[in-house]
Amino acid sequence: MSYFAAAVLREKGGWTAAELNLRGTADVDEVADRLRDAAPDADLSLLFVEADDTYLVILRLDEGEDLRVFGSDSAYAEESRLGALLVGDLKTSVTGLDDTEEARPAATGGDDTEQPAVDPEADPVGEADLLTDLGIPAQRLLSLCAHEGMMPADVTAEICQVLGCVDEVEELREV
Repeated sequence: MSYFAAAVLREKGGWTAAELNLRGTADVDEVADRLRDAAPDADLSLLFVEADDTYLVILRLDEGEDLRVFGSDSAYAEESRLGALLVGDLKTSVTGLDDTEEARPAATGGDDTEQPAVDPEADPVGEADLLTDLGIPAQRLLSLCAHEGMMPADVTAEICQVLGCVDEVEELREV
């Protein structure tokens, strides 16, 4: 299973991004260690792991501590070793949802002929509210992940657009 892992790091000078190699990691804590090592002084570290144009996992560290994880679908744990170590230990339901939050439709800028990548019947796991303080409420994240035709790369781009670091992540894709 192929993957793309982009570390998005906020330091005093702003956002930076770096591709992270996750090969050989034994567990999610080792992945978090690699994320910490990417920028030890970052006040916020995010890792976007996109797998086979189907699954998205987001990891978050605040000042290198308090690992939080969200996965677009629990099936990823059954599909690959990397999926198992990233989301295998998460509960089967999302946390951080507020029933009063209003879902907004996802913006699409893609071609209408794209194949649907994210299954609307997906079972998201982890903490959907991990980006709320950054302008992406839990319900918005869930609607992006469930929107038919939105690939994990599209979801990452939407999130990074809000964060103000979309150019940094897109540069990684072009390498």
